[in-house]
Amino acid sequence: MPYTTSLLFLFLSHFSTSLARSGLRLRLRAMALPCSNAATATATSDPFLYAKGITRKGAEFGSLAAAAVRFPSVRFSNPSCRVSFRRRMPERTFALFAPSDMVVSEDGLATTVAKDSSNILKFYKITQNEGINEMAIDVSRESTVSITVVGASGDLAKKKIFPALFALYYEGCLPKHFTIYGYARSKMTTEQLRTTVCQTLTCRIDQSESCGEIIEEFLDRCFYHSGHYNVEEDFAELDKALQQQEGGRVANRLFYLSIPPDVFVDVVRCASKCASSLKGWMRMIVEKPFGRDLESSAELTRDLKQYLSEEQIFRIDHYLGKELVEDLSVLRFSNLIFEPLWSRQYIRNVQILFSEDFGTEGRGGYFDNYGIIRDIMQNHLLQILALFAMEPPVSMNAEDIRNEKVKVLRSMRPLQLEDVVVGQYKSHVKGGIKYPGYTDDKTVPSNSITPTFAAAALFIDNARWDGVPFLMKAGKALHNRRAEVRVQFRHVPGNLFKRSFGMDLDQATNELVIRVQPDEAIYLKINNKVPGLGMRLDHINLNLLYADRYSREIPDAYERLLLDAIEGERRLFIRSDELDAAWSIFTPLLKALEVRRVAPELYPYGSRGPTGAHYLAAKYHVRWGDVGSEPQNAQA
Repeated sequence: MPYTTSLLFLFLSHFSTSLARSGLRLRLRAMALPCSNAATATATSDPFLYAKGITRKGAEFGSLAAAAVRFPSVRFSNPSCRVSFRRRMPERTFALFAPSDMVVSEDGLATTVAKDSSNILKFYKITQNEGINEMAIDVSRESTVSITVVGASGDLAKKKIFPALFALYYEGCLPKHFTIYGYARSKMTTEQLRTTVCQTLTCRIDQSESCGEIIEEFLDRCFYHSGHYNVEEDFAELDKALQQQEGGRVANRLFYLSIPPDVFVDVVRCASKCASSLKGWMRMIVEKPFGRDLESSAELTRDLKQYLSEEQIFRIDHYLGKELVEDLSVLRFSNLIFEPLWSRQYIRNVQILFSEDFGTEGRGGYFDNYGIIRDIMQNHLLQILALFAMEPPVSMNAEDIRNEKVKVLRSMRPLQLEDVVVGQYKSHVKGGIKYPGYTDDKTVPSNSITPTFAAAALFIDNARWDGVPFLMKAGKALHNRRAEVRVQFRHVPGNLFKRSFGMDLDQATNELVIRVQPDEAIYLKINNKVPGLGMRLDHINLNLLYADRYSREIPDAYERLLLDAIEGERRLFIRSDELDAAWSIFTPLLKALEVRRVAPELYPYGSRGPTGAHYLAAKYHVRWGDVGSEPQNAQA
């Protein structure tokens, strides 16, 4: 056999002790042709690793057949062999990043790779003429990110979190080394998790490209661990599983708490004690609701801070990750035409509107505990208001922005009953179809008075906004689905063309509309002369429709927020003092509604909401901007 040479006779005594203790495997793999006599052996206790192999040139790539693999104590698995290329090493040598692998390159070179107790990844390249050459990479200087989705069997994880993580992977935004673990009480295997997650992953970023291979790569990084939320031993087992995937690198760990708020503290306690990173960072993303009022929110913050610092807590509000909400600051601070107008001198009122065209649909049990004010207004809409109304920050640094938001929130008057109208949708027949009322939901008590609609007038007592009403409106089962900010400017003093508008000067009001969803857009309503010999005015829109201007699909809010959390960017997350200031505005109102048991005004499913909302707006000489027809190019 002229091409057969005894190639490998190697003692690796300086690092094999750690290999033997951890039960790591030595794998011999063919690089091109199937082989029938390859074997996998597991070292058990001996500090000396002895391996002997034979290389045979031929084929496109040299193939390695195992002639002998000996240990003082050896357990052989069933013979197997498969091709696996992970990373190309110098001189066209393929190296597999298992703790101990042996491969052969097209040059007939054999490489074994192992990691010693100092986390040094060492490559031993053996050639017939040159003998043994050592190359080393210090793995301990590399870092990895482990993302644990707590509550991985829930809808939020399946529909939002895992798809967002895949989109980040598809775009190349995740770190080079990362692992995703699902953790929940449900009994499930890793394969079952991967099957479930796979059903929610799509190539939405590039519909023309088949991303099946990329999906498989992503799923290979996903694992599952079952455990209780309040048992430290279960999190200790999770820690072992994470360490196995982290491979000795500096471990940074991100936990996403997609779970009910009553188990937040249990999970944080167990994770911080038993599954925290010893060298890297540890961060917790906490989903709303952050309490039910000022007192419960403060208590939750105190409990979390027993185990975490404020810098480790990332309170997520996914509305802050929406493209048009982020664009608020750009629109205002990078366009000279807007910032001088951004005050009570020119703005008559600001409206922040949210509507859904569906009801609770089986989620009534959760919703009935919170209602529309806690679920939407106190967080999503109030955050938009704070970003809209804040003073220019010193910089775009997270703390500078959050400082300005806190100042605005602390300048706002606490809400009282007279500032608010609440409603609840009832059943309605439309087009021969009967739509159920809120209390028809089997998960909702039949005598519930929880609001599914609320309209409120808020005021900011500072020099910029004194006297300007900020009107909020949010509701379920309304006539459309929309979220937008509408800025209505003051009437033109001494308008020369007021005769053309008749007695209703509101028809001549300039209005800036920032539509957050759907069909993201920014448009400005202006007055314009209709072409012709006469003097007839028209109210038209200068329109930026994102779908027409930008071909790239807008990222989901969770993608941006998850990426920010991984990178440690806190600008779009809520600080504890900001949360306290927000609850201080709404807690007096919520207590008054509950103590007095205020009955909500009923409105038909699919309508524009209760008529009381119109009286509330009229009280401040305001007309809701979403009432009435709009030009076609401004509609969703």
